[in-house]
Amino acid sequence: MNARAPASVRQPDRSSYKILVMFSCFAASLMFVLFQGGKLALMVFVIVLVLNIYLVLGRWSGIRRVKGQRLLGPEQAEEGIEAGNPVKVKLKVQIPGFWPVPYVLVRDRLLHKNGIEYDFEASLIPDWSRKGELEYITPPLRRGFYKFGQAACSTKDVFGLFEHTGTLELPVSFKVYPQTARIKEWKQLQQLMKGANHHAVTTRATRETTQINGVREYSYGDRLSRIHWNATARTGTLKSKEFEKESLPKTIVFLDRQTKSYRNADQFELAVSVAASLFQYGKNREINLGLLSVGTDSVYFEPKSFQNGTKNMVHHLIEVSADGQYPMLRILEDRVRLFDPGTCMIIISPEKGDGILKAMGWLQQRQMVPCHIWLSPQADEGAEWCRQLRTMGYMGYAVRTLDELPMALRGVSNG
Repeated sequence: MNARAPASVRQPDRSSYKILVMFSCFAASLMFVLFQGGKLALMVFVIVLVLNIYLVLGRWSGIRRVKGQRLLGPEQAEEGIEAGNPVKVKLKVQIPGFWPVPYVLVRDRLLHKNGIEYDFEASLIPDWSRKGELEYITPPLRRGFYKFGQAACSTKDVFGLFEHTGTLELPVSFKVYPQTARIKEWKQLQQLMKGANHHAVTTRATRETTQINGVREYSYGDRLSRIHWNATARTGTLKSKEFEKESLPKTIVFLDRQTKSYRNADQFELAVSVAASLFQYGKNREINLGLLSVGTDSVYFEPKSFQNGTKNMVHHLIEVSADGQYPMLRILEDRVRLFDPGTCMIIISPEKGDGILKAMGWLQQRQMVPCHIWLSPQADEGAEWCRQLRTMGYMGYAVRTLDELPMALRGVSNG
């Protein structure tokens, strides 16, 4: 702020100096015509007078009452965009009044919720109706919530002596979702959902709800409380109630948000993108996924309908940050009541070693299925870590970039 203070003090001095020069020219031409006389003196006086009137009336050019409209692409304004993509912005400007305006310089600002600011500057020439349009494209944006600040419009006279300004209040906001990769199949999770090689887990996780799903034929051994007496009376044969079953098994994504776990911001962005890709996969395959995310705030989404649940979880991922301090095992122990036997816990973390193994062992002791998606910095380290997890009976995958995620889950590049 100290560096800007002198500029704000000098600006009035420059304006005063220009006004003084303008008045001096007018006074000199007036004295010339009064004391010298003649056609030349009169012509000089008229020219200076006209120029002074033009410069003075420029103050009422209408730029102070400028109006406008800011538009984004239809798909960007309504649905948002994925991280790494730019946004196309169109500004429509209208200047009230009639005084000539040679051009308009527009300075626009795009603000990120975490304090990042993007400045854009462009010029336009108004048409005969004093309207103009300009378009610009932002650089590729990171995930988060964005809003536009005030757009400053300014113009100068044809001599560039005096600048006149106005502001546009055009509040427009939009969101940038985490980048995702399209996952076609996840073999091990699909086997887990079917119960292949997990018969014990399947038995524990399969439970019926109290929601009646229909009526079926009576099976020997059904309890009397299950018999649907109305259907039995209508058909003349015993009918039993069919109840909806819970998902098999419940699947929860555990996003590691420990600050010390991540080497840089890009590594955490990869973790968020992996989580968003899993939710997109669950939505496409109608698999109910939950989310556990603990940092300065604690967020837990129970696995629910893939339509409503995915929207809320992805919305959380838009502004989540690596601001956690607690180790993984402590987080799990504090929330043990939230997890049922048979739950598949997918841990997304760049950590490996004793901390992860203790957490996965704790999950296995409570009859849950642990899975680790490791954000590997090097390919050989990832392959070695996955082999170690497999020898211990755990599910494990290593990814260095988001593009590797679909192949890793298919078992192509799992080492």
